[in-house]
Amino acid sequence: MLTAMLFADPALIALLRDQPLVLLFAVLALGFALGRVRVAGVSLGVAAVLFVGLAAGALDPALQVPEVVQRFGLVLFVYTVGLASGPGFVASFRRRGLRDALFTAVLLALAAAAAWLTHVIAGVPAARTAGLFAGSLTNTPALAAVIERIRALHPGDAALAAEPVVAYSLTYPMGVLGVIVALAVARRVWRKELAPAAGGRDLEVASLRVTVAAMCAQPLETLVSEQRWRVRFARRRRGDVVSILDGREPLAVGDLVTVVGVRDELERVRVAIGEAADEQLELDRTDLDFRRIFVSDPAVAGQPLSRLRLLERFGALVTRVRRGDVDLLPDGRTVLELGDRVRVLGPRSRMGEVARFFGDSYRALAEVDVLSFALGIAAGLLLGLVPIPLPSGDSFQIGVAGGPLLVGLWLGAVGRSGPVVWQLPFSANLTLRQIGLVLFLAGVGTRSGWVFAHARGEPGALPLFVAGALVTCASAALALWLGRRVLRVPAGVLLGMVAGLHTQPAALAFAAESTGDDAPNTGYAALFPFATILKILIAQLLFELLRR
Repeated sequence: MLTAMLFADPALIALLRDQPLVLLFAVLALGFALGRVRVAGVSLGVAAVLFVGLAAGALDPALQVPEVVQRFGLVLFVYTVGLASGPGFVASFRRRGLRDALFTAVLLALAAAAAWLTHVIAGVPAARTAGLFAGSLTNTPALAAVIERIRALHPGDAALAAEPVVAYSLTYPMGVLGVIVALAVARRVWRKELAPAAGGRDLEVASLRVTVAAMCAQPLETLVSEQRWRVRFARRRRGDVVSILDGREPLAVGDLVTVVGVRDELERVRVAIGEAADEQLELDRTDLDFRRIFVSDPAVAGQPLSRLRLLERFGALVTRVRRGDVDLLPDGRTVLELGDRVRVLGPRSRMGEVARFFGDSYRALAEVDVLSFALGIAAGLLLGLVPIPLPSGDSFQIGVAGGPLLVGLWLGAVGRSGPVVWQLPFSANLTLRQIGLVLFLAGVGTRSGWVFAHARGEPGALPLFVAGALVTCASAALALWLGRRVLRVPAGVLLGMVAGLHTQPAALAFAAESTGDDAPNTGYAALFPFATILKILIAQLLFELLRR
């Protein structure tokens, strides 16, 4: 209502009609303001931009953000999501790919069946049924794919293209809230398992003295592998000499070593090799120093640490990798990304060389390699044009929503091709992703608002809302039950999997707050890309099958 009042002045409407850029940024500003409002601890976030756009578009059919802005935003969003999710998706797929694929496919097929029943029982049109599916499972790319398909079949029919948006808008709020409620119930049921460990999950450093001779019979890297220690050995003092620990050499009784890891893992190592030392070797910076360095050189990004040969080149060692707000414990297989901050331990006299090797330029991280970025998006758009045949003899395209996503996943997993680095700096990826999403939401909201305003009072609006809520809650509850009772997935990972199944960042944030560790992120990354691709395909198939 407040949004409608702000846009209601006739002179203002005339201005916004003639100046679509002013309309765009007004919708963005009001949407972000509304998205920050919390009710019972829950907010709409950037999704509020869609509803402000709908309110603006409902005032006048000419209040529309240009369609090219909407498409541009969608391409930015799905491509950057693909780049960021590619490495985690591939790694998870190799370990549990078949299980996760079947889990996702079965649940989304059941959700599609429920949407189909709504079509049969309530007589919901095909376009709205597809929008109901996308909205109840909160997937914007699926909605975009349906809109693109309708425009390809019925060019110029703006009213029909707005139909899925109407259903999406009616079902989306419960699509967000329903998943969070389901996760809240699961958190209460599994509160003991989800409670953070007493030692916490932050990386710490400990000074230990080696007293167990049996731990000194083989190279350190072999010992760590056999014991399955998730730690990083850093310094060693042997006699009066302080040096970087070389994994190819064994420990020796009497060595004073520093070890990086979470507290419970450090305790395991202490019990196995000796005892805690009174002296804190990590504080001695006489010979060896440490520094946080930005990875900004494209020649380093996309390379595993083992290939960089830091020990041989500089006598240095990476002990931690900070990516976003999370500290990662590295090993030789860890692949660095632009924007990572590495904590390097090395000779004080060579730290300048090490910094130049990694780049260490914060300014460079704000720059995007336009060549690789444009090539990747162009390849995705071309893939989206490829026709996929249907059993009926017709065909469909995955379009601007699916093509860039698939190419982004592939290029994100590849990382680099010769001198071309496909990955974006972490901060740049987040910025472009958010810009793309809000541009799309503002565009689709304003271009559908007039139709939505006249449809929400129709007799079919309430059945759509109820059906969407049922699809959301039932799919979330079934996913939690199957994951726990049948697949025996750990509780923290399962919360993230349910958020990934619903492609819902708000649910992921809630799950992460519930566990205090990275387990939900692991589950989310495993399902999010596959769920997004399937939803794009299923939403279009629903429309194709039901429109006949």
